[in-house]
Amino acid sequence: MEILVRTLSPDELDAYKVYTWPIWNKEVSEFDWYYENTEDCLLLKGRVEVRTSNGKVICFGAGQYVTFPQGLSCRWKILEPVSKHYRFR
Repeated sequence: MEILVRTLSPDELDAYKVYTWPIWNKEVSEFDWYYENTEDCLLLKGRVEVRTSNGKVICFGAGQYVTFPQGLSCRWKILEPVSKHYRFR
């Protein structure tokens, strides 16, 4: 189960209608999370470190598009306050 981090072009963001998705905000914190569904998100601000159940650490920040696969268990460590557009599918 891999977390996919990438940078999308403005045309790709428009095609996905990312800017119509809800926004989630969170302060600096740490918490466990389980993905019952696949989540796509675009970080508008902030910096995050995610540790998967197998010990792999993924870092991402503002401007990056991240996909979390269904069934993933992980621990979020929010290093800088986050604001992100998101959708579950």
